[in-house]
Amino acid sequence: MIFMTDATGALTYVSPEWHRLTGQASRDAVGQGWFERLHSEDGAVLRAVIKEAAQAQAEFTVRFRLSCEDGASIWATAGAVPSYGPPDHTFLGFLGSITDIPPGGEPMQAQGGLGRFVPPPPSPAMAPASTLDLVADHLLIAHGLIEEDGGKAALAPLREALFRVAQAIARRMAISPDASVIEDGETVH
Repeated sequence: MIFMTDATGALTYVSPEWHRLTGQASRDAVGQGWFERLHSEDGAVLRAVIKEAAQAQAEFTVRFRLSCEDGASIWATAGAVPSYGPPDHTFLGFLGSITDIPPGGEPMQAQGGLGRFVPPPPSPAMAPASTLDLVADHLLIAHGLIEEDGGKAALAPLREALFRVAQAIARRMAISPDASVIEDGETVH
């Protein structure tokens, strides 16, 4: 699922999958509201990483427990890339994604840090509901993988595409801030 923040790291947008998974309305998640759906032991780790990333204007990755609508907790990973815009390449915030981590394997703990964000493919439970969110998900995956094959020259246009998609999501929010999804001119709540 896709999310956006402002330059301080406060949530400004989370895709409709958030509500389906956590039961929390997207409008209630903005700012710091989404921390209500984190496991109580994991919030401090996320706050510290997001604050450090905002100050450094750097990519980040975090792992944490998320409370679902049914009361169960799942492990999730999230990360984001910085977004810059006019004037003068101003830091605007982050565009990122959240993906659940399948159960099993080694014991986990909340953790995170600055560094390259390479998101896993979205799981079926968190598959994007809108075309714009799906495009943002794919661009974030491409951004994370682009350096692996020496395609560093493609980063600038890819970051521009991420910025344009974030602008389109912001325009969609401005048209109908209470709407969960706007597709083909129809608002779906």
